[in-house]
Amino acid sequence: MITRRAAIQFAGGALLGATFGAGSETRRLPRLGWVANTLPVMGMSGLDPADPLMRAFAHGLRDLGFVEGRNIVIERRSAEGRPERLPGIMRELVALPVDVIFTIGPAAIAAHQATETIPIVVIYGGDVVQERLASSLGRPDRNITGLTDVSDTIHGKRLQLLGEAAPKISRVGVIAYHPPRAAWRVATESAARALKLNVVWIGVNAPQEYSTAFATIVREGANAIYPTDTTINYVHRRTIIDFAAKQRLPAVYIERAFVDDGGLMSYGPDFIDMYRRAATFVKKILDGSKPSDLPIEQPKKFELLINARTAARLGLPISQNLRLRADEVIQ
Repeated sequence: MITRRAAIQFAGGALLGATFGAGSETRRLPRLGWVANTLPVMGMSGLDPADPLMRAFAHGLRDLGFVEGRNIVIERRSAEGRPERLPGIMRELVALPVDVIFTIGPAAIAAHQATETIPIVVIYGGDVVQERLASSLGRPDRNITGLTDVSDTIHGKRLQLLGEAAPKISRVGVIAYHPPRAAWRVATESAARALKLNVVWIGVNAPQEYSTAFATIVREGANAIYPTDTTINYVHRRTIIDFAAKQRLPAVYIERAFVDDGGLMSYGPDFIDMYRRAATFVKKILDGSKPSDLPIEQPKKFELLINARTAARLGLPISQNLRLRADEVIQ
């Protein structure tokens, strides 16, 4: 009979050799709990995940010498767009137990609530100190470490760049979680006022809410959009990009995957680099380091990308000044 626990493993997971050795002397392989918020299971499966960010983390593990089933066991889980599932997922991983948990965004809070002893490596798009996940970036003093972007000024920078690319915009639909994080809202509205832009806040917490969100953007007369740094916006980026194209709305996005998929422009950390770097935290912890002693790192590189084809379709001439500042202009 297949047990419930066995049934929920997927793509290798813990079913690949939990121990190795001969006779009664066996050595348990380290277990990594890998949890996503909204990525579907198939997006995480296999040694080479389809999603570019998850693939960057997987390649980071590989480059550090980890081979699934040989010297590490990976327990993959996804809330699949249902954040209420995260506490149960984390409790399950704690009960196995795993030796370290890797997760992103709000799932870090669920992980921390589930355990104060198992090390947690995060990529967190907010202030980990303000959220009480760590005492400080330099010395977390708790069981959480990893990478974070604590600067909310990036929202203003993105609006500024959007205004440079599309000078005639006046009303921006900001797609965020509902309610948006307070610091995000304050920084975004402050920057918008300085740029003489009006902001319409659009809340999206689940995929089925995009149709209502798009209707609100049209009804409110927004003539540009800014999908903020939420996991759900990243996962459903093509839905957002298709809407922007249909409505001929200039948009600024959080990272290059949006531009590669046809979005107008993006400005943000090099997330591929951040996900690769997250793997080094996993290795350090499995080698014996305590997360409390590993400083939480910030992005080392920010990049501006522009899709010239999309700009042409929107009738937006990209200035020479903006082109020169871009890290890449996709023709």
